[in-house]
Amino acid sequence: MMDTVTSSKPAVLFVCVHNAGRSQMAAGYLRHLAGDRIDVFSAGSEPADRVNAVAVAAMAEEGIDLLGAQPAILTTDAVRRADVVVTMGCGDACPVFPGKRYEDWELTDPAGLPLEAVRPIRDDIRRRVEDLVAELTA
Repeated sequence: MMDTVTSSKPAVLFVCVHNAGRSQMAAGYLRHLAGDRIDVFSAGSEPADRVNAVAVAAMAEEGIDLLGAQPAILTTDAVRRADVVVTMGCGDACPVFPGKRYEDWELTDPAGLPLEAVRPIRDDIRRRVEDLVAELTA
């Protein structure tokens, strides 16, 4: 039985400073694991020019393609649309609205790290996203 009412779908926004590593990996996992059951957005307070190539490689090992992903600027509209806002080291740059659920995931920034060092960050993100999917689709 498929629920086609889009307004009942939870929306999740992942935010990190550059929207090039952690938030892109989290969004990739959430799209992969939840399919169309959850709306997924990601953004950065100071978006980079491109997604971190090592993050792309780490996700490719999991069968998730981030090649087409593009860092986006964080807007207040994006935060308003989200039911859950997951921040990853963006500190006070993330606007806070009443009635939203905020989570701060303390994750190492993969920028400048080799693939071997990014894999554990990726795996940590996957565990957290799996928990989030279980919660939001229960």
